[in-house]
Amino acid sequence: MNALSDSSENMETTLVPSSKPLPRWRRFLLPSSLLGCVVVLFLVALSIYVSRGPALFDVMEKARAKVGGDSGALKRGYLTTSAIYHVGETLLNKPGGYQTNDVLPPTALLDNMSSWEFGVVVELRDAVRSLRNDFSRAQTQSIEDRDLMTADSQFHFDHTRLMLPSTEEEFSKGLEALQRYLDRLQKGDAHFYNRADNLNFYLATVEKRLGSLSQRLSNSVRESYLRELIHDNEDALVEVAEPTPWTEIDNVFFEARGYVWALIHTLRGIQVDFDTVLENKNATEMLERIIEKLENTQRSIMSPVILNSSGFGMLTNHSLVMASYISRANAALIDLRRLLQEG
Repeated sequence: MNALSDSSENMETTLVPSSKPLPRWRRFLLPSSLLGCVVVLFLVALSIYVSRGPALFDVMEKARAKVGGDSGALKRGYLTTSAIYHVGETLLNKPGGYQTNDVLPPTALLDNMSSWEFGVVVELRDAVRSLRNDFSRAQTQSIEDRDLMTADSQFHFDHTRLMLPSTEEEFSKGLEALQRYLDRLQKGDAHFYNRADNLNFYLATVEKRLGSLSQRLSNSVRESYLRELIHDNEDALVEVAEPTPWTEIDNVFFEARGYVWALIHTLRGIQVDFDTVLENKNATEMLERIIEKLENTQRSIMSPVILNSSGFGMLTNHSLVMASYISRANAALIDLRRLLQEG
């Protein structure tokens, strides 16, 4: 009897494996690995979400919303100023907010969006300065608008400052000053002069910006370096275009994309506020074509990275495509400025 019981106990011991506790390091590693994967996936998804630039918005719709939906109540200059205002507002309130001065991942690692934001800031500064120096003044001896003076100085604040004060705080003060100018403009207490010379001054700045961006984009291809020999009497000045470093090619691309994004909205406002000037110069369709060419730069990018092969390489060259759109728009812009200068 004892022998049978001993054998049955031995069989049970053999059939039922002994459950040993997992080592402490394995018990810690498994949930930590799972949590790490979740965190990585979350950061990747967040990076994709905040890296997408905002779409173009309807300038007229935004302006109507600010005056209660009555487009007939819009005063001269309101649409252009409102477009500039909403460009600044979108810059600060887009998904991910303003990212250039961020120090924490993932936004601190997304330099393409920082370049896009810098392009928007450049156009925002140019447009506000034109409001201050040209559009709001009857002549050179006129007194500057106090709110536009404030807005101009606020938007020229350091665009990379994190705190004490932050860039967002100073830019927000600039938006508040623009809003005060808009309110006064609607009440008839502010001025906006839609003259051909005022428009020409602003477009001269745009021409220089587009020309520079086009050149920097073209210089991403090694074969496209330009050497210009300018003769002045007996002295010779050689100007050599510097190649765009390969580490900055994508940054230049997104800077150009951001600048043009902001410029399109400003030009849409100008198209309405300067309609009489454009009609008198037979330039309405010309400005429309310029805007359409610029809108081509905002098409969706199907590649996850910016590609820059040689001129006739196997892969596409995003910089040259962008440079082509900008150069064609700039050429038409030069013709528009000549037309505005004619008596």
